Amino acid sequence: MTTTDTGATAPPLSHARVLKIALPIVLANASVPILGAVDTGVVGQMGAAAPIGAVGIGAVILSAVYWLFGFLRMGTVGLTSQALGAGDRAEVAALLSRALLIGGAGGLALIVLQGPIFAGAFLVSPATPEVEALARDYMQIRIWSAPAAIAMFGITGWLIAQERAGAVLALQLLTNGVNILLDLWFVLGLGWGVGGVASATVIAELSGLVLGLWLCRAVFAGPDWRNAALVFDAGRLRHMLAVNRDILLRSLLLEAIILSFMFFGAGFGEAELAANQVLMQFLMITSHGLDGFAFAAETLVGQAMGARQRSRLRLAALRTSLWGLIVSALLALVFWSIGPAIIDLMAKAPQVQQTARIFLPYAAVMPVLGVAAFMLDGIFIGATRTADMRNMMAVSAVIYGLALALLVPGFGNHGLWLAFLLSFVARGVTLGLRYPALERAAAA
Repeated sequence: MTTTDTGATAPPLSHARVLKIALPIVLANASVPILGAVDTGVVGQMGAAAPIGAVGIGAVILSAVYWLFGFLRMGTVGLTSQALGAGDRAEVAALLSRALLIGGAGGLALIVLQGPIFAGAFLVSPATPEVEALARDYMQIRIWSAPAAIAMFGITGWLIAQERAGAVLALQLLTNGVNILLDLWFVLGLGWGVGGVASATVIAELSGLVLGLWLCRAVFAGPDWRNAALVFDAGRLRHMLAVNRDILLRSLLLEAIILSFMFFGAGFGEAELAANQVLMQFLMITSHGLDGFAFAAETLVGQAMGARQRSRLRLAALRTSLWGLIVSALLALVFWSIGPAIIDLMAKAPQVQQTARIFLPYAAVMPVLGVAAFMLDGIFIGATRTADMRNMMAVSAVIYGLALALLVPGFGNHGLWLAFLLSFVARGVTLGLRYPALERAAAA
């Protein structure tokens, strides 16, 4: 055991400790695609295409809207882990209350504004009248669990900050398990169709919130979570809002890069568009694989920052990044060796398979070229150096835009992939250049 600058004791920062945080998160992420497959599969048994499309587009729209609140998870991890490192248990409790209040208010706002949100979404992504009508039915049911779904971002971040990754895994398994079982009952057993899929998700998300609150029950036994003077302290609220604002802006820039990649790919023809979509699943696999280690970095770096221990912060950054590099190298090897088989599993059209094979090398090197960006994101979130994240993402977006202008006209889809990969490299390099300032802040 080591002693922090605040006098608190901290367990050794071992590789086992990193894995104890990371592996449950990786397993939790692995359960997400299973739920999507079940949602699609049960409505597919209805024997019509419209319900499948309605559930697909409805889920995408709501996921995109909820994703805007993803800052709540990231900001809560950084702030809570720093409060823990500083030994400020009262602030740890208050942060949970603030996260729940923000999540609940955000969810209620979505319920109130659902009309214009859905109308705007269908203007951007128009569908046939039948699909749109079914998708609206689906979303109008699901939106009622928005406060629970968004509050769960805060609960998840709060638990991760305390290295309770097993609790996060239990939350994910319960939520997805309830959802799957109710999917089968409501749709196949009761014949509720698209509404049954939505109702299953609502009940599952509410169940997840109940379990999440139960997992946090120890904090509710004390007085700090309801200390209004602390929870609504103006300075702490401003800091929390500034952190969350910067993460949101950074995330919007990242989403703009990803969406523009798909948009420009559509200009090269159906085969290239489909191939790019297939290969983007390799990015999702990479993200799920590295998330656990980035989360470990958020937690351990945040605790070291809160304790003002520069050497411990550096050790946390190095050990979590080492595991991130190992996982990224393994993923690259998997993509190189069985990438064609993965492509054939996801796409049956020969032209799409052939085109995806041409561009597979770009997807195969993506984990290695992107690992620095993933891990430094976690490090900077833990340190709550979110203004640096926002600014360096803006620089990377400009570099990406210039690369598009220079490479796409001459190299087509190859140029698009090169620009996309360059955006990951730019994020890693620019954040790396800001890392020394992060260490200096820890020692201040």
